[in-house]
Amino acid sequence: MVAITNKSTTHRVAIAVGEVRFSNPDPCLLIAANALKKGDVLAVARIAGIMAAKATPTLIPLCHPIQITKVAVDMWLDEMLGGEAEVGKDQGGLKAFGGVKIEARVECQGQTGVEMEALTAVSVAGLTVFDMCKAVDRGMVIDGVRVVSKSGGKSGDWVDGRRMHGGRIEGGGGTKRLEA
Repeated sequence: MVAITNKSTTHRVAIAVGEVRFSNPDPCLLIAANALKKGDVLAVARIAGIMAAKATPTLIPLCHPIQITKVAVDMWLDEMLGGEAEVGKDQGGLKAFGGVKIEARVECQGQTGVEMEALTAVSVAGLTVFDMCKAVDRGMVIDGVRVVSKSGGKSGDWVDGRRMHGGRIEGGGGTKRLEA
């Protein structure tokens, strides 16, 4: 385990995202109508994500236990997941039948970041959606799980893979000012 004893305690935030894409129209319709046999998919998956963030050190070897001060898991049904594609149009081997988008925000006052907790929340929320919908769609894909921003700590802040300096994002084709 990496020593964090001499690291400063700072406010740390990580945001991760991911999605579950459906291979047929049934899951979207059933989730929207709250008609799946296992219950309210989005509510159950949201709670699973929150619980997973809190359990991260028991799931990931050598991950420090952190006193998390906030976990928010937001999920929404996207009937056109995959962009501007038409429903049923081929999206690289998977037709666009919609899906669920997931975002987790984790915060703490600590000596190490909360990226793993945010990623774990998104991953387990996605797995929960898969589990609750597998009776009507065995071809679902969990995709795009990644950290999109982090702040706090010695390494500084970054958004979507670009380092931030003084409220400015650098890299990825230029620098732009972030609005608060």
